[in-house]
Amino acid sequence: MRPMNSAPNAGAGRVLSGMRPTGALHLGNYHGALRNWVDLQHHHECYFFVADWHALTTDYENPSLLQKHVHEMVVDWLAAGLDPDKCAIFIQSQVPGMPSCICCCR
Repeated sequence: MRPMNSAPNAGAGRVLSGMRPTGALHLGNYHGALRNWVDLQHHHECYFFVADWHALTTDYENPSLLQKHVHEMVVDWLAAGLDPDKCAIFIQSQVPGMPSCICCCR
């Protein structure tokens, strides 16, 4: 697997996008985002992330479901055609510098 700080197609424009893992994906997720992501990965430097911190306010009474939703979401992304050799896929909470990035963007 390629290092986290690299993605193919460098210089072709950069894409960063994520989804909240709040439950099973549906056709709206596919037609609204995933289908586009699959195409974008062939033409741009792409970084797609599971926005698990953004999902903490959803179903907060049962946080144990979050990890299950994260896993299922990544499996669905791969099944839809995202290729880890063509794009970087990561989980928001697993990037140590993410809190710093969020604070600097304000």
